[in-house]
Amino acid sequence: MPQAISPVRYGSAFPTPDERAARGKAARRAVPRSSHAVFEPPAGRPDPLDILRAQSAARVPELVPIRYARMTESPFRFYRGAAAIMAADLAATPASGIRAQLCGDAHLLNFRLLASPERQLLFDINDFDETLPGPWEWDVKRLAASLVIAGRANGFSDRERAAVVLAAVRSYREWMIRFAGMRHLDVWYARTDADRLRSVATEQLRKRGRKQVDRAMAKARGRDSLQAFDKLTEVVDGRRRIAADPPLLVPVADLLPDIERHAFEEQFRRLIDGYGQSLASDRRRLLSGFRLVDVARKVVGVGSVGTRCWIILLLGRDSGDPLFLQAKEADTSVLAPYAGASRYRNQGSRVVAGQRLMQAASDIFLGWERVDGIDGRPRDFYIRQLRDWKGIVQPELMVPRGLGVFGEVCGATLARAHARSGDRIAIAAYLGRGEVFDRALQQFAESYADRNERDHQALVDAVRSGRLPSAEPAGAGA
Repeated sequence: MPQAISPVRYGSAFPTPDERAARGKAARRAVPRSSHAVFEPPAGRPDPLDILRAQSAARVPELVPIRYARMTESPFRFYRGAAAIMAADLAATPASGIRAQLCGDAHLLNFRLLASPERQLLFDINDFDETLPGPWEWDVKRLAASLVIAGRANGFSDRERAAVVLAAVRSYREWMIRFAGMRHLDVWYARTDADRLRSVATEQLRKRGRKQVDRAMAKARGRDSLQAFDKLTEVVDGRRRIAADPPLLVPVADLLPDIERHAFEEQFRRLIDGYGQSLASDRRRLLSGFRLVDVARKVVGVGSVGTRCWIILLLGRDSGDPLFLQAKEADTSVLAPYAGASRYRNQGSRVVAGQRLMQAASDIFLGWERVDGIDGRPRDFYIRQLRDWKGIVQPELMVPRGLGVFGEVCGATLARAHARSGDRIAIAAYLGRGEVFDRALQQFAESYADRNERDHQALVDAVRSGRLPSAEPAGAGA
């Protein structure tokens, strides 16, 4: 079984900071920073459509056409669903040999506003479905390429896109250097809160940009279980139920006959009881105060469409005390064929462990369980609150300056996440104080955006020809 990452131990020894820095500088000689600029798909590159088909084979068949429809909409939407394709491509790129816990899907829309357990609004990485230890460069490259793809969608010039990517990678590099000089506890306690975001907006954005930040924060604070309760439920025969919006939201009562439904609801009661064992004892006690009311299958995201995802309505003190949980299927990380298998037997546990390691503060209800599905097959899930002050940016509304500032905050956030698990001193020494790595990543990102556009067009052609199914319901969104 692969071992956990130790950021400081090499074998049984604890090297000094100078020895760790020397390791990073030695990696420069073995893998020059300028080499990261090159992206040349190797001969025999897997067909991206074959990769998508292989993923779809394990998903809910009637939902797969929705995934393809969403991915055909634009190169950026395709990129969001193409983590497995990029994982195969990244495996053929240079790597320094220094590892950290990876998000595995660090595109710009997976950086969001979130709530801490202390009810502070934070900015952090949000999606950890693909998390796994691996080369730290892979996350930075996925972020950089996403900024170029978003910039192209907005009509930014070559120079404007270059400035956005350079700002993000420079921020990652400079913050990693800062973290390299910090004590372990200071790195662990580091976070980006609402006050810091507002300060950055005040310093670097014009009036319109500052208003967008304030609106995003206000909207995020309104997204919680009460808001979901009002939006997603209705009263049927005097009982509160999740309202149907097929095929994007389908209550279990509409999926199964009565006899099977009762058995399935019992499975969910067992899931909640079992999942509770993965929580800290105080949070397990909190969960025990809620009772199961209803369950529905939900379509989520772009890349995740077709995976099994359930939203679970529970009530506490009375009918005005809701808790919405989301149980999302966790499969093997797309990084595993290239970075090594997870040390966790339960893929939900893998996701939760990676999230807790990389985030500054995680959802109090974050946990995992294995449960039998409708088809009788055991599947791993991770569970968290459906909504907990979550806010997402709208890159299509951003001007170059705004996207550049957003990229800087993403770069700093990713550096902090990597610094918690990887050898931050070695990574900082590898990066250095010059812009060699920054400029290499800018070139890589443009080159990969070209590749992404060609892959997107291949999917569009396959859908148009009928080789792949596509069916986005009217009015449906991500």
